[in-house]
Amino acid sequence: MKLQQLSLFLENRPGNVRKACRTLAESGINIETMSLADTEQFGILRILVKEWKAAKEEFEKNGIVVKISEVVALEVKHQPGGLADVLDVLDEAGLNIEYMYGFFRNPSPNLAVADGAVIVFRFDNPDQAIEKLQAKGIKIIGNTELYG
Repeated sequence: MKLQQLSLFLENRPGNVRKACRTLAESGINIETMSLADTEQFGILRILVKEWKAAKEEFEKNGIVVKISEVVALEVKHQPGGLADVLDVLDEAGLNIEYMYGFFRNPSPNLAVADGAVIVFRFDNPDQAIEKLQAKGIKIIGNTELYG
């Protein structure tokens, strides 16, 4: 149920994000979702792709520093309070969120939520988070649901 996320460490200058995306494009690897966080000197580009091992190899061949992290993706109701309900479960369990980002898959036949809201979380304890979320009926998105 955990997904493998690629985290690329890029110097904060023009063209570096394009280089990473072009590397995947030329390898025939599609980006499912991504998030970019930056500081003055560098950025962290987080990417979910189905072929994460091949993507990692391509990045390394092109001199891009990449790290693999385990993340958890959840279906979240796209309505007022949808995310707050999930956060209530996490807070009750005392779980720490290191970061999160979201995206929509509309329409998505693989997701039970009609409008396909998905939030990707990095937890300090992903196994415990999965256990607590599933116990409350929150659907965890695996590779099959995310990538088809």
